[in-house]
Amino acid sequence: MVRRSLPLIPCYTDPVANLTITVEDDLLRRARARAVERGTSVNAVLREELSRYVDASAGDRAAHAFLAVARTAVGCSGSGGRTWTRDALYTDRG
Repeated sequence: MVRRSLPLIPCYTDPVANLTITVEDDLLRRARARAVERGTSVNAVLREELSRYVDASAGDRAAHAFLAVARTAVGCSGSGGRTWTRDALYTDRG
């Protein structure tokens, strides 16, 4: 297996990969202006968005797992419909 050497960028503690993208000049100009307004860089914005993009799939899996548990929980509506009434819930509180 051949290991590719990644460059070390002084502001990072781990090796990082360079990514080249193609965008229209006007889009890049507007992105740079907005980044400056926010006190950041286009690179930082893209890195953050890419991280959100990757992590979203983990969030989706967690949401699906939660919903699967919620559907089987006692007292929930589930596929059979609601099995309780509001009045019964308040009566049970005594």
